[in-house]
Amino acid sequence: MTPERFEKLKQTLVLRQPDLTVLLEGVNKPHNLAAIMRSCDAVALFEINAVAEKGALRRRPKASAGSRRWIKTRLHQNTADAFEGLCQSGHRIVIAHPRPDSIAFTEYDYTQPTAIVFGTELHGLSQYASDNADVAIHIPMLGMCESLNVSVSAALILYEAKRQRLAAGMYQQRRLDQKTYEKTLFEWAWPQIAHYCRVKKIAYPAFDLETGDILETIPGSAGAPWQVDSV
Repeated sequence: MTPERFEKLKQTLVLRQPDLTVLLEGVNKPHNLAAIMRSCDAVALFEINAVAEKGALRRRPKASAGSRRWIKTRLHQNTADAFEGLCQSGHRIVIAHPRPDSIAFTEYDYTQPTAIVFGTELHGLSQYASDNADVAIHIPMLGMCESLNVSVSAALILYEAKRQRLAAGMYQQRRLDQKTYEKTLFEWAWPQIAHYCRVKKIAYPAFDLETGDILETIPGSAGAPWQVDSV
């Protein structure tokens, strides 16, 4: 791993926004999932949430391989569990849904902790999501179509959130806590070694936060993990 590569990883991680996320409720078309994840990475989300009753998301391996490495995905069995977890972490639940009391997506304040909920491509959001959200937003439409593709909607809303957060200076300093920053930086810089440690259930080795160099060996590794290169 070159010094330039490690510096790029640090600069990218510093911009991550831990209190802005999306919740995908039943979005299951692989091309939409891949597109939404790329938008999430582009505006520096730290993680996304998804309701996945079968415990997995159907993502296109090639289309989402890059973005899913940089965006953590938290899976929930149902919408109620997802809402409960997000509320406990201080997020306001904002649904992208044109119900009668919804406001234009540009009128919402995204500088507050927010989880934006997007529904299925065919049926939209569940009744539970509509009934239990804090705010509903919509994208004004001037034509005959009633809505945009879910990935397009996500991109528009996320870039409005980015615009507001940039104006508020929320990208000017690191917002991740030190422990999360160090853990994620190691996983980004040394993914194969991080995977080895998780499989063996051992702690990540100490590493230099300035250079990315690993400072110790892993007991029982026989040196094998150190022979792989960082991606």
